[in-house]
Amino acid sequence: MPVQDQIARGKALIWTDNLEGQAREQVANLTQLGFLDGHVAVMPDAHWGKGTTVGSVIPTKEAIIPAAVGVDLGCGMMAVETTLRAENLPDSLKLVRERIEAAIPVGGAARADDSQFPKAPGAAAIVRRAEPYQSLLPKKWLRQMGTLGGGNHFIEVCLDERDRVWAMLHSGSRGAGNAIGRHWIAVAKREMERFCVHLPDADLAYLREGSSSFAAYVDAVGWAQDYARANRELMMQLLLAAMRETLGSFETAGLAVNCHHNYVEALDPAGNPMTDFRRATSWLTRKGAISARTGELGIVPGSMGTKSYIVEGLGNAQSHYSSSHGAGRRLSRAAAKEQFGLADFKQQTAGVECRKEERFIDEIPGAYKDIDEVMANQADLTRPLHQLRAVLCVKG
Repeated sequence: MPVQDQIARGKALIWTDNLEGQAREQVANLTQLGFLDGHVAVMPDAHWGKGTTVGSVIPTKEAIIPAAVGVDLGCGMMAVETTLRAENLPDSLKLVRERIEAAIPVGGAARADDSQFPKAPGAAAIVRRAEPYQSLLPKKWLRQMGTLGGGNHFIEVCLDERDRVWAMLHSGSRGAGNAIGRHWIAVAKREMERFCVHLPDADLAYLREGSSSFAAYVDAVGWAQDYARANRELMMQLLLAAMRETLGSFETAGLAVNCHHNYVEALDPAGNPMTDFRRATSWLTRKGAISARTGELGIVPGSMGTKSYIVEGLGNAQSHYSSSHGAGRRLSRAAAKEQFGLADFKQQTAGVECRKEERFIDEIPGAYKDIDEVMANQADLTRPLHQLRAVLCVKG
């Protein structure tokens, strides 16, 4: 249940009593905007972000805040249950990790060519629809399809509570979404200057519905979000193929989930999501949150040394049918590197096959909030179906 908070005043509902000062200020700033279409929902993993708090669900009418949607448009998670069991895994997963790393470029890398792209679902439509954005997109955007990226993006092999093996990954729209997001954030800021709109934070700059810039942005966001979903689907194909090469034959079974957690959703007059963005009557921005309508499947990841959850939405209207998107950061990347060393990283990732290197210390489990506390705080938003424990992790 949302906790009582002095910054709420009917304009925000907050699912945590542990919201740091900067994030609280961002929520307060957000609630001052006149085009909100109801209250802001603040998730239990919320923390400071660019312009608006990561872990915010923002209903708007006749306007969208590009910085709230972000620059990794359509970033999200995908997980697939397999028929493999713990006893089918070798004592060492090093060769499995190396095969995955060979199959899926990480960090800022792209493929040598775009031969993998046709394997992505909807690939032809994505290429065809990209024409209006070609001047914005990086030259390697097509070759980045099926690549992981860096930061908190990851690939994991996990075991659930039944010792069933899962494949899971976290990524988004790569350089394409980044370019589109940054462009329209800058456009929104210029429009605020042009119309002399004064905001408590420049990153709350918005685009007004009815303008040519709004229409162009909505089209671009829809394209980037489709790119992100296809990127995850192609990576999952490559991940499962790499696992089969090293672990032998297996099938996918049971559940498969593919969900955004940084995106904008178009709503019809009844508040239901719709695919035709041009006919939307209102908008819902989820900045670090997943859709959790009744029975809807989602993924709430923890850190690489803890656990993650496959969840089912409970359809809570107070949260705008949303839930947290993960554990949420407790420490900034710089603070994590100051507080922890390589020995800490090795200790906190014991039992996980991963690269134990200083460059990944900012992703140490200790930099994240307690995933079980997050799940307890959102007991009215989701129901856990499976608990996943990582045994292998690849980061960019």
